[in-house]
Amino acid sequence: MQTLHIGNTARGDNLILSARARWRRKLAGALGQGTLFAVTSVAALAVLFIFYFIARDALPFFRSRGLVEFLTQSDWYPSKVPGHFGAKAIFVGSALVTLGSVLVAVPLGVAAAVCLSDVLPFSARQIVKPVIEILAAIPSVAYGFFALVVFAPLLQDQGNRVLAIAWWILAAPTLFLLVMVLGDLATNGIKSPRLRPPARLAATVLFGAGAAVLLLAGARGIHGLTIVTGTNALNVSIILGIMALPTVVSVSEDALQAAGRDLREGSYALGATRAETICKTILPAASSGILAAAMLGTMRALGETMVVWMASGNAAQIPSPIYNYLMPVRTLTATIAGDMGEADHVTGSDRYHVLFAMGLCLLAFSFVCNLIAEWVVARQRRKLRGE
Repeated sequence: MQTLHIGNTARGDNLILSARARWRRKLAGALGQGTLFAVTSVAALAVLFIFYFIARDALPFFRSRGLVEFLTQSDWYPSKVPGHFGAKAIFVGSALVTLGSVLVAVPLGVAAAVCLSDVLPFSARQIVKPVIEILAAIPSVAYGFFALVVFAPLLQDQGNRVLAIAWWILAAPTLFLLVMVLGDLATNGIKSPRLRPPARLAATVLFGAGAAVLLLAGARGIHGLTIVTGTNALNVSIILGIMALPTVVSVSEDALQAAGRDLREGSYALGATRAETICKTILPAASSGILAAAMLGTMRALGETMVVWMASGNAAQIPSPIYNYLMPVRTLTATIAGDMGEADHVTGSDRYHVLFAMGLCLLAFSFVCNLIAEWVVARQRRKLRGE
């Protein structure tokens, strides 16, 4: 009986200890999850607080002035009495600069990412990719000085020649690759091995003739341009595109690499060429990552301040015609940075609150773009899964 009693006591103690250990584990797990949730919530709370404080100082302007003058008029004279706060030209300037930088960064960035992931050998990729990513480490003020001191005088004095050389350097290889890809894709449906090479040659010659016409027409149009000043929307768009290029290249290349070798080898095993594999297999599979890269590049260009402040000309005017990138423009970020020092002396005035209204518009646009990107990515993922 004594032995049984001791055994039961030890077994009961073990059960009690096991229950305590399980309770401690549950408590530690709950504390760990709560800590991680709190840390994760810091970023979301910071964004919400930024929205709140900017909206709090922006609403007084909308109450006193409304949206009509702010969005539909181009008279920007905030220091007058009474002031004029028409920001239409500033919105147009921001849109032009952002669109121009995206047109520079996204095609070049995606093409460079495709080249790094599927064209260049691995040893060359290990050298080229770090060099491209070094561009992200250069301060924006250094880009601004380059745009103002070097690139602006070059555009003003020899702009036609520079643009013509850039056109031939960038457009000729791009159109050459496009012609080769189109010629390959155009003959994809031909099954006979005897007919396919002549048909591919004929398609390539046809597309090549069209590309040559485009090259000559573009070069002729560039020689007829009139460049009054080098501090214009084109200057800023090119520099911002270069600044956003590392982000687009890095994220796009990671997305292309994530597609995996199995997908590529399966495409090659089915008889697809490299161009067909890249265009019809790899790019669709990595489309969500490429879209994320494009959105990050767009946000990088939209939120940049120093370069546009130094090299855009800061003229609150709508270019005529509206797609004329050779005229000075003014952006939202440059206006906020340039006027905040003077507006701070009259805190509480419309001149002060209108800058917060511009900041609120920037935040709202970024938020909407992120929502659209998330929706497109989710839709693309469902499409790839066949849902």
